[in-house]
Amino acid sequence: MPNVLLIDHTGEKSGVVPTARALEMAQAVGLDLVEVSPGTTPPVCKILDFGKFKYQQQKKKAEAKKKQKVVDIKEIKMRPNIDDHDYEVKAKAMRRFFDEGDKVKVTLRFRGREMAHQELGMKLLDRVRTDFDEIAKVEQTPKLEGKQMMMVLAPR
Repeated sequence: MPNVLLIDHTGEKSGVVPTARALEMAQAVGLDLVEVSPGTTPPVCKILDFGKFKYQQQKKKAEAKKKQKVVDIKEIKMRPNIDDHDYEVKAKAMRRFFDEGDKVKVTLRFRGREMAHQELGMKLLDRVRTDFDEIAKVEQTPKLEGKQMMMVLAPR
């Protein structure tokens, strides 16, 4: 790279300069020549303290990591012939998970002769979908995997 677009230590553009001249300018003020944007033509270089630059980047990364929310997937297990009160207890837990910003995976487990009446399972998952329609959206539609039927809901 014979020429670089140089930004000096005060933050002002010095224009396109030969690389050797940019290095001399950096050494004259006792700082480093750092390539900020290598993908452009000519590449953008800046005169700055490299140790301080790395420290600031590390701080920005840590700050961004601190602010991000990790979305967990909570699982609620039910049976196709669940009683109303039991359903309400599960629904209360699901509502709490959505308030915390987590996704919920509703799993219906079929045992024995229940496999012959999968429409009951679909009815129950439709009930869950309609009950939580205003606070959650269906991320994965109900599907049967072996003896289980699953559906994933995410908060709106």
